[in-house]
Amino acid sequence: MRKMPRYLGASMAALGVDMGGFMLLLRLGLAPVGASALGYALGVVAHWCLSAHAVFPENVESAGVGRLRQQALFAASALVGLGMTMGVVALGMAAGLDPRPAKLAAVVASFVATYALRARIVFGGARAA
Repeated sequence: MRKMPRYLGASMAALGVDMGGFMLLLRLGLAPVGASALGYALGVVAHWCLSAHAVFPENVESAGVGRLRQQALFAASALVGLGMTMGVVALGMAAGLDPRPAKLAAVVASFVATYALRARIVFGGARAA
């Protein structure tokens, strides 16, 4: 639990990248679900960098197969979050909501799921803190 404040900070920074990309892509005319997915992808890249260097640095495998495995697991956890994000935005729009509040609801659902996966599986199986 001592990593939670750093993880929350990393998540907030990544969320800034995600939401900034989402809003920019909406403004450029991209469909909301696509903009949500691309914004999320940008946030995932930011989150890996922050997680590996500021949240779980002692749990990150060194270069090689172990690191590649961790990155693949991180990407898989991001796909879970991406699916949740797209699904919540799509459901919100189908219910007549503006895509922005639907995206905010998606952020909460995605955060809970990806934190659990990353803390227990992605970084939990690496060197102990």
